[in-house]
Amino acid sequence: MFKNKSLSLSILLAATPFTTHAQSDAFPTKPIRLIVPFAPGGSVDLISRLMSAKMSELLGQQLIVDNRAGASGNIGSELVARASADGYTLLMNTLPFVVNPAIFPRVPYHPINDFAPVGQVSTSPSVLTVHPSVPVNSVKDLLALAKARPGQINYASAGIGTNPHIAGELFNYLGKTSLVAVHFKGGGPGLIAAMSGEVTATFTNIAETSAFVRAKKLRAIGISSLKRSPAFPEIPTVDESGLRGYEFMTWFVLAAPAKTPRAVITQLNDAMRKALATPEQIKLFVDRGLDIVAGSPDAASEHLKKELDRWARVVKERGMRAE
Repeated sequence: MFKNKSLSLSILLAATPFTTHAQSDAFPTKPIRLIVPFAPGGSVDLISRLMSAKMSELLGQQLIVDNRAGASGNIGSELVARASADGYTLLMNTLPFVVNPAIFPRVPYHPINDFAPVGQVSTSPSVLTVHPSVPVNSVKDLLALAKARPGQINYASAGIGTNPHIAGELFNYLGKTSLVAVHFKGGGPGLIAAMSGEVTATFTNIAETSAFVRAKKLRAIGISSLKRSPAFPEIPTVDESGLRGYEFMTWFVLAAPAKTPRAVITQLNDAMRKALATPEQIKLFVDRGLDIVAGSPDAASEHLKKELDRWARVVKERGMRAE
């Protein structure tokens, strides 16, 4: 009898440290901060807010969107790269994440070495729009206007190396035009400038622009993908309406600091994929012209590597550099 009690006590004592350790390793036990390295109102901000509520519900902790804009996303990205690798500080980013190292003389992070991808969230085309007062109703019209007034027609950029900047420079390259980029501190401020008539055109993500097009505050003249968008099937692609070969697609990736435990990455990825699989989330994304990817961490890692190499070549060919 005494021996059995001793054995039971030994088992209990042996199990206690393991149970305490397992509880201390539970994730998440506090709110998670999702850094958006751009100003509110842009596509990265929108994607983050669309997804955060459902992910918060699935994780049992609030996912707080925190805008840390500046230096074309470098400031917010560095903040995450230097954060504790515990899963409580995440990053949502897009093209500048891999373009900046080729454009800026010094970038305070490496998109591959300093991050652990959680997964690619979605992809989306951009939409070429003009202010309603501009006498342009098609891509051909804009090309003609730009060539008639070289260096006098401008477009809103969310900053050097951001999606609108690259989309605009691709237009210049293929169309042999000289649209002038006016750099703002994010996609939101750029859109406001376009709607006020401060700039002539925008190359903004369809998700952030769709409401303003429907409200007739901007006139859409072309979609940047090779196929028309289900969100605006009546709007022709830039390729089919005057500029052959033009294609520009945006992607969005969720990432954590490097060395974040794989178990935490897996849990975050699982929550992301489940959040994006719900009917209400699917509708929210589809209505805004966003194609859900909900990919794995490994697939996102491979995607980032390919994009890093691809855009390094494009930037070199175009001679794009930050001052």
